[in-house]
Amino acid sequence: MVEINAPEKPDGAEELEKMGVKDLMNSLRDNTDPLVRQYAAYLLGKAQNPRAIQPLIEALGDFDKSVREQAMLALSSIGKAAIEPLSVTLKEPQWETRYRAAEALGKIADEKAVKPLIQALKDNRDHVRYMAAKGLRALRDSDTIEPMIILLNDENRYVRMMAVRALGAIGGKNVNNALKKALESENDEKVKEAIIEAMK
Repeated sequence: MVEINAPEKPDGAEELEKMGVKDLMNSLRDNTDPLVRQYAAYLLGKAQNPRAIQPLIEALGDFDKSVREQAMLALSSIGKAAIEPLSVTLKEPQWETRYRAAEALGKIADEKAVKPLIQALKDNRDHVRYMAAKGLRALRDSDTIEPMIILLNDENRYVRMMAVRALGAIGGKNVNNALKKALESENDEKVKEAIIEAMK
């Protein structure tokens, strides 16, 4: 279960706290104040009602970063029921939405999240690849070894570093061989350090 800390209370928080799921969903969609939308997302996460999944998915594309983050946390607290809709969201055109969807799937940390997150490792946006690798690191699934080895050649150093950590969490002979090979061709000192650490 993902623990969610309460965000800053907006004006009218007491009113929101008395609302049912339907009214909260409307506030999340329609209110012009991002603090209200953020708080509505938080309350929907606490309610853990699957009916809230779709509006929360839509809120992953909100123009306000804090609303996107709160929607992600709410979806991760709803858990397994959100995996399928989040997997579909990984195909959204807006990278921020895909990024938050990958983050939520990682936090849910269920084996059903493995396949969609492996797909997200091929995303054209490095933020999304990074977040998918981070989510898979916690799942330690051997199916992720091959796609993660490919990421050892990623153009982004942070993606490479997260792939190294994810592989290190899984371990084994194949992983160590791949890390050894990566170490020979790696030029970034920080990534090299991560590889050496992962091979211990």
